[in-house]
Amino acid sequence: MNATTSPPEPPRPDLAHPALPAIEHAIRAHVGNAFHISSARPVGGGSIHTALRVEDATGRAYFVKVGDATCAPMFEAEADGLAAIAASASLRTPAVIARSSEAPHAFLVLEYLELRPLQSAEEGARYADALVRLHRDRGDSFGWHRDNFIGRTPQTNAPHANWAHFFVEHRLRPQFALARASGFGNELHREGERLFDRVPALFLDYRPQESLLHGDLWHGNAAVLADGTPVVFDPAVHRGDRESDLAMSELFGGFPSSFYAEYRKAWPLHEDYEQRKLLYSLYHVLNHLNLFGRGYLREAMRLATRLNEELGRRRD
Repeated sequence: MNATTSPPEPPRPDLAHPALPAIEHAIRAHVGNAFHISSARPVGGGSIHTALRVEDATGRAYFVKVGDATCAPMFEAEADGLAAIAASASLRTPAVIARSSEAPHAFLVLEYLELRPLQSAEEGARYADALVRLHRDRGDSFGWHRDNFIGRTPQTNAPHANWAHFFVEHRLRPQFALARASGFGNELHREGERLFDRVPALFLDYRPQESLLHGDLWHGNAAVLADGTPVVFDPAVHRGDRESDLAMSELFGGFPSSFYAEYRKAWPLHEDYEQRKLLYSLYHVLNHLNLFGRGYLREAMRLATRLNEELGRRRD
């Protein structure tokens, strides 16, 4: 959930991150020995690890995420997800320049892109068309060839033929278990237990395709270049129901209305999307509860309770 869209903060003359020599060496191995870091400035969005803009005297810049050795699996998963999206020829992603997992520091060096939020109707429509191309990239099963992360939270991606089962076992159940372990109440746990067996009812008349998903598509992970080219970053890639990407994009707002209109025009959504949107939103709200605390408990309870009530009526 770290964005590359924030402008650099003013240079800090006291900044001397101990990983900078290794970062410089890794960049030089990629671009040649002429690169020498002349400045390293913190940029916004580093809630999980430190985010830096490093550049040489010519102004050649790179975006670097750096943390302790425990961050290495997250950086590896991020690089894998960016490569998968890039290979789909849909949305632009920052190129992976270098990655290191050598203790005591792990880091990921990415192409530095000058980005800005989506603003115009034209940009929203263009972004929707690119997302449709991503979702048209189909696989043979739900899940992914490796596990990854949603923020700091591990995300299991064992391949499965049944999306409803995959979503319950590898998305909802682990989040509810984390919430219970963190002391967020037996009432929420009971709602989760009631919900697990009811989820398949949302898919009786709907068979999702095994679409390639970004997996964490909120507005902070979406941007455009100066020429309007759609860009995406910080993925939690897997194959799943395309509706889950759309649901996440709606959860925190920030996308132009033209984005949704163009997406539906290019690839209409099923009539029951609004109910499944609650399910997919619940997953991300639970993750925010587990990452950021009790402020998300009420919304998690509201979504879980509403889903149980609506699905209970379907059975009656």
